[in-house]
Parts: sequence; C-alpha cells; structure tokens
Amino acid sequence: MAVLRAQESSRPDRLFDDPYARHFLQAVDPASSPWSAGASPATAGFLRLMAEQVAVRTRFLDRALLEAAGRGCDQVVLLASGMDARAFRLAWPPGTKVFELDFADVLAFKTAVLDGRGATAACHRVEVATDLRQDWPRALTESGFDPARPAAWLAEGILYALPPEAADLLLDRITGLSAPASMLALDHMEDSELLRSARADISAELVGLWRGGPTENLDAWLTRRGWQPAVTVIADAAAACERPVPPAFDPAHAAAGRGWLATARLPKPL
Repeated sequence: MAVLRAQESSRPDRLFDDPYARHFLQAVDPASSPWSAGASPATAGFLRLMAEQVAVRTRFLDRALLEAAGRGCDQVVLLASGMDARAFRLAWPPGTKVFELDFADVLAFKTAVLDGRGATAACHRVEVATDLRQDWPRALTESGFDPARPAAWLAEGILYALPPEAADLLLDRITGLSAPASMLALDHMEDSELLRSARADISAELVGLWRGGPTENLDAWLTRRGWQPAVTVIADAAAACERPVPPAFDPAHAAAGRGWLATARLPKPL
C-alpha cells in the first residue's frame, strides 16, 4: 500500500497526498521486500491492477473519516493501521484523538521512520500495540478509548483477509464498543481469477491472503447489527473521481471480481 500511495501522491491529478509513503519505502532493506526494490514484471503488473482501486478507496475513506470527525466523532480508530499516515496528513478538527492498532513491531517501525523525518501528528495520536486476533478491545480501552462517546472506525484492507467467522467477530466487537452516532468506514472485495493470477506471480503467501470475509452482502451484514449502511461499488466511486474503473473490478472483464466501499452509522435511540 505504501508503494501505491507514493505513486498516487506523485501524480499531478492525485486524489490524495501522502508525503510519508516514500519515506517508509526508503527505510526498508530492498533485499527483504519485493515492493521496496525496483519493480519486477510481476510486482509491476500487480501494482497496475490495484493502483486505481487504492487511489479511489483512499480518497473515499479519507473523506468519510474527516466528515465523521467534523460531526463530533473525535475518537478515530484505525484497525490494522500498518503504514497508514492519516494521523499526520489529514486536517483533523482540534481535539481529535486517533488510535492506531497494529503489532508492536509495525508501530515501532512506522514511528521510527516518522520521528526520523521530524513528522508531527495533526491530532493526538495513540499507538495501541495489539493483535486483532486477541483481546484488542481491552487494549484499546486501556489506551484511553471511551466506548460511551461516538467514534469513527476504519477497517481498510481487512475484511477480505478474514474468514467469515473472524469478520463477524470483528464487526461484533466494533459494534459493542460504539456509542450511538458512531461511524464505520470500510472496503471489501471478492477474489477473482485476475487477482489470484497476479498474486501467484509474486508469491504463494499472497495467494492465500484472501479468506472471503462476510458471507452475506455488506448491506445485510451491517444492518443486522444495527448499523445504517451506504454501500458504493468501486466502479461508481471511480467515476465520481473521474478515474477509470480499476481493471480488477471492471464488469467488462470476465476474470474480474466485485469491490465495494461503504460507510455505516449507528443511529441514536428514538
């Protein structure tokens, strides 16, 4: 994702600007990652396949989080945050607290790179070293998250990597921690012949990345737990940004799959 964010940020017609993505890439030993080295034909092909989807997705989710923060969700939770630099690059309203959840070594690497560049967060940033397979709600609340106040949640690039039961548990935990007026922003995609082939050209590990996620459509999945969803297909989101349909999700291609972007609000009691 850092590679794709850096590429998009270099475009004159960029949909977002992430000046930190290239710093993460520069800090990685090229021998340890196929993404930080010069692009091979396999990695270049995969990046071309996913570039527009990541650009459109990032723009959509950026706006969703900022709109929620502007409506009073001053707690923002980035699940499996990775090299997400939103705490630094977005114009958060005063008083916003952004919680970044990920493994301790991931957070340590990111913080070291950002500190080395003199980066300053545009919010109150809180690192939460945890594993989403474990009791992360406890780790989050012990880090200062208040379940009694509205929050904005981000689940980016997560659902398709989870088996159905794990996706259900993730949403149940989010719901259990969410006060009325909270917002959830997420993306989801189904696997396809096109994606599997592109991943297989890089590594067997990537082939097994897709675990399916929710077994029902996002509308029903979210509604059953009390959320009010608004789901957009990737093709429509791309058109709204005046970008071409991402090839991996182009219905004109028989080998392509489907992809979605969504927001959902937890209503206040009547």
